[in-house]
Amino acid sequence: MPTPGTRPPTLAVVGAGWAGLAAAVTAARTGAEVTVFEAAREAGGRARALDVGTPAGPLRLDNGQHILIGAYTATLGLMEQVGVEVKPALLALPLGMPHADGTGLQTPAWAAGWPAPAALGAAVLFGSRGWSWADRIGLLRASMRWQRAGFRCADHQSVADLCAGLPKRPLDELIAPLCVSALNVPPAQASGAVFLRVLRDALFGPGHGGWTASQLLLPRTDLGALWPDAALGWLAALPGGPSRLRRACRVLAVLPRDGGWTLEVGSASGTSAERFDRVVWATGPSVAAQSLAAVAPEWAATTDQLDHTAITTVYLRAAGQRLPAPMLALRSAPAQFVFDRGWLRPDDAAAQGLLAFVISASEGEREQLQDAVLQQATQELGLPASGLAPIRTVTEKRATFACTPGVQRPGMAVAPGLWAAGDYIDGPYPATLEGAVRSGVAAAQAALQPVTPWRGPGQTPDAPHTAPATRP
Repeated sequence: MPTPGTRPPTLAVVGAGWAGLAAAVTAARTGAEVTVFEAAREAGGRARALDVGTPAGPLRLDNGQHILIGAYTATLGLMEQVGVEVKPALLALPLGMPHADGTGLQTPAWAAGWPAPAALGAAVLFGSRGWSWADRIGLLRASMRWQRAGFRCADHQSVADLCAGLPKRPLDELIAPLCVSALNVPPAQASGAVFLRVLRDALFGPGHGGWTASQLLLPRTDLGALWPDAALGWLAALPGGPSRLRRACRVLAVLPRDGGWTLEVGSASGTSAERFDRVVWATGPSVAAQSLAAVAPEWAATTDQLDHTAITTVYLRAAGQRLPAPMLALRSAPAQFVFDRGWLRPDDAAAQGLLAFVISASEGEREQLQDAVLQQATQELGLPASGLAPIRTVTEKRATFACTPGVQRPGMAVAPGLWAAGDYIDGPYPATLEGAVRSGVAAAQAALQPVTPWRGPGQTPDAPHTAPATRP
């Protein structure tokens, strides 16, 4: 909080995705005067609501189906702070990867409330229908080996390296789908070190609000209502809040000036220049690299070299059908998971029979992927082809960075008084909602600390300039 008699710092947050809004809420709660700029009309970035017109009327979907887990303490905590009632908003499921035929890993009902390590043990030993005892013992031995190593490995190791010798069934039915959903690359290409950190927090980290760390939390509402809309509403309720939320405003340039930063902003009404004490840049990596290259060329070059992978979500209408569970794992390609929106919204008539098929590490053209998913729906789920109708296929071509072994991610500090936030910023997590939120919180905390201004050519934008912020 500002000390008595001092002016609170002015902070510009560029980008109203999950990271940017986490930064804005965190800074505003400490007394900073926050202004949020968003180039699009819909907030949420790569996890946002999507309005779709259908013959039956308008339908509110998401640009991708997301899962939270109980270990997402930063995300869930911020949701509550802006007024989201997380218990009704999220359907909690015990850790499991069930298939349509009833096989696969599932936590027994009697172990659903156990601590995560015990629940996983019960699932492996008693809830892994179709697995041999060699499959179960092999997975438990690998898990204990990872635990003894402190869930750490060499930076060059992949998830496939970690799983050398693991039986095929647990590798195919648990490790591979977990890996591709969390890191968005297959085990042979995925960072073993990051995968182990995710596994550690999901098994031994704290949960939130009575949920265990490993519980799967499926949104019952659209992604906009789950966080972005609630955060914007909370910010708008602050004194002067509505005037500090700038939708459809694109930041064209950021320039150091008078110990702070001047933003050149373009909108339908023209261009303007606005000065701020501090800036948190929270757009996607490609826009960030392009926009900040002039003030931080080394940071921009590191950001620009990141590889990216796509995620495709195929929405199908299966008239009169309901899956045996809200979420099912799929053995065939291309989708790894399918979600039944009717399970998640039982009182919403438009959600009944609406299925969302998620293809992580997506490759191929939209029509090809949609046709392949229709085959999955008929062959693996047993749904009648005559009752299936495609609603919308959404591909985020640069959905996440490729979390490969030893990948170099840009740091949070860009220049004096200028920080970056996003799920691609260097941190313990892959490109997840929790990674984005934690990055935004950390950037806001850093932005409120004393900053050493530039003194001229002798101090470059990439030089150290502030004490490291404590990660939440």
